Amino acid sequence: MLDALEAVIAERRRKPVAGSYTCELIAAGRPKVAQKVGEEAVEVVIAALSQGREEQLNELADLFYHTLVLMSELELSLDDVRQRLSERHQPAAERSTG
Repeated sequence: MLDALEAVIAERRRKPVAGSYTCELIAAGRPKVAQKVGEEAVEVVIAALSQGREEQLNELADLFYHTLVLMSELELSLDDVRQRLSERHQPAAERSTG
């Protein structure tokens, strides 16, 4: 699902759609997108500490979405993140030779 959402965000960047929240967010620019990621992260923390499962899931979904929009703004992809995570989980000997 994250890959599909990433593709939708890329499509909205290439071909803006009137009334699309994603398009409005992209048009607002990097500072606004980054701000939204920060707001959503705070909401995730609040939900984790004081709210139920539904609110937690909703806030985490919002954080994932806004993070994907920010990644698009930064020209980063899920594959970039997967690669970095893979690199981090290689044994130390493999990292030093690669």
